[in-house]
Amino acid sequence: MGFLNAIRSFIVIFNYFCMAFTLLLDIIYIIQLFVSLVRVHKNYNKTFSDDFHSYVDSDNLLPISLIIPAYNEEENIVQNIKSLLTINYPMFEIIVVNDGSTDKTGDLVVNAFHMHKIETSIRYQIPTQKIEAIYFSKKYPNLLYVQKQNGGKSDALNAGINISRYPLFTCLDADSRIEKDALLRLSMEFIKDSRTVVAGGLVRIANGSKIVNGELKGFSMPKKLIERFQIVEYYRSFLMGRVFWSASNSLLIVSGAFGLFRKQTVIDVGGYKRNTIGEDMEIIVRIHRYMRKNRKKYKIKFNEFSICWTQGPMSIQDIRSQRRRWQIGLMDTLVSHAGMTFNPRYGMVGLFSVPYNWIFELFGAAVEAIGYFLIPFTLIMGELNMFFFVIYFLLSVALGVILSEGSLVLEQYTHRAAMSAKQSIAISVYAVLENFGYRQMITLFRMEGIIKYRKLRKTWGKIKRKEFEQ
Repeated sequence: MGFLNAIRSFIVIFNYFCMAFTLLLDIIYIIQLFVSLVRVHKNYNKTFSDDFHSYVDSDNLLPISLIIPAYNEEENIVQNIKSLLTINYPMFEIIVVNDGSTDKTGDLVVNAFHMHKIETSIRYQIPTQKIEAIYFSKKYPNLLYVQKQNGGKSDALNAGINISRYPLFTCLDADSRIEKDALLRLSMEFIKDSRTVVAGGLVRIANGSKIVNGELKGFSMPKKLIERFQIVEYYRSFLMGRVFWSASNSLLIVSGAFGLFRKQTVIDVGGYKRNTIGEDMEIIVRIHRYMRKNRKKYKIKFNEFSICWTQGPMSIQDIRSQRRRWQIGLMDTLVSHAGMTFNPRYGMVGLFSVPYNWIFELFGAAVEAIGYFLIPFTLIMGELNMFFFVIYFLLSVALGVILSEGSLVLEQYTHRAAMSAKQSIAISVYAVLENFGYRQMITLFRMEGIIKYRKLRKTWGKIKRKEFEQ
């Protein structure tokens, strides 16, 4: 009986711990939301009082290399390149790196842009798999196509860095679209502050949107619930969280879909890590570590008005694969840089940002997932007060709704008039509904990522895509 009583006591204590943990996390989110609202409001007034278009012809703008790693991207690759060729920026080059695709990706690019093979020297500042051929087009002189042996996304990015000519580069997913002025807005961060080494843009879900040559021409609600929930989720996680951490120069991730880097800094830290599926977070953490270790002044910024559109998963299986991969990438990065945790040598990054990701982003998924099963079980067994449980549940849901609705307010600042009043109301409804099933499902997928870390830590998986609506 003593053993059973001990187990019962442990379960009850763990239940209260789960409740306290969840409420603490929601309070932290509320603080993030408040800081983000203040900051975005301030940046909105500042951004639109500046005539950033006047810098288009400025000699101060640094030329940019756009690197597109591609593996079996025949559905979108040609369309994406055509869109990028129309961006509003004075000097840029596009480097498409075909990482050993087994479909028609290469043939489509070569034929669509009238490209032919050239002989050129390559300075291998970062080791990569063998580059088999480089193609050039007289019709599109700022476009290069690279054929290389398969080595993964990181290896493709490193190859693009080696071939690139310009001091800034941006990594873009082959299935994404950037708005016409996005690079101009993002490059301004390097002009405003010479200490800037990385600037990240805002990623939005393109499902339901009509995007032509980098311009949003219309928005309609996606057909599937899972796509609609992702729109709300991206507002909350990509906008609220990243604005908050950027304010203290402790942002740990710049989305692999859209980030602008000072090339020499990435070369100095050794390029993208090859044996990880979370290369976008790992490179940022390694830059923090390198710059602080060498006592160099630097800034890693987030610009919420530089927008990139990406396709969200359209099935539960695909979103499961994506979120599981994200969690594995998070865990891999934190394990690789565990020495930064609570280390004052790394300032805010070591004392707050890294521990936050350990406690709330990594282990938080496990605590929530276990709580989903244990708390109801304890309630059924009569070990938990029903009144307390109902109050906790309602408070937790209310906080979740506040966060989601607050994120929609942030969205209106960054992309006003993108949605009609009717669509905004509809999205607000989904911001409430996502708290009843969707968020719990995502938590379970993240938990699966932790459990299968060793098995899947080098496996990317494939998400089904479709052509962007034109």
